[in-house]
Amino acid sequence: MKVADLTGITLDYWVARGLADFVREIYFTDSGAKVAVRGNDRGKPWDGRFTPSSSWEAAGVVLERATRFEVRERNAGQPVRCIAEFEGGGGVVQALGGCVRIALLRAFVASRFGDSVGEMMKHPQVLFGDRIEPVAEPSAIGDVADVPTPDGRIGDIGSPPR
Repeated sequence: MKVADLTGITLDYWVARGLADFVREIYFTDSGAKVAVRGNDRGKPWDGRFTPSSSWEAAGVVLERATRFEVRERNAGQPVRCIAEFEGGGGVVQALGGCVRIALLRAFVASRFGDSVGEMMKHPQVLFGDRIEPVAEPSAIGDVADVPTPDGRIGDIGSPPR
């Protein structure tokens, strides 16, 4: 998929993927309609929805990583042109968007991944730098080895008495 076409949840996902210094885990909330992350951004913990495409609070995480950020003038009805460079390399990139925030986010994704990205993996995952690994969702009944014992006593952990 072309970075220039990213919007909504797909753009949010790829922005999160590009923030390997901040994001530890990516997961989905609201029946899979929103990206959520667990991580720590420069001392501020984050555990919950991550929607930079619709929130400047989340997009600010990207803006703070910009070492160069320019917005070119535009005529009415024309897209915003963003020229940016970000911490961590990638060089100077340009991107277009319907608003400044979308242009900034597309520029960030392009700086990390190039002009195109793969499919969005819509299941929980852990980031290890540029690499991701799927994480199994916790089972609703707990670990298979921890079989419920209805006849067991409360607090019976099976340890020898002292």
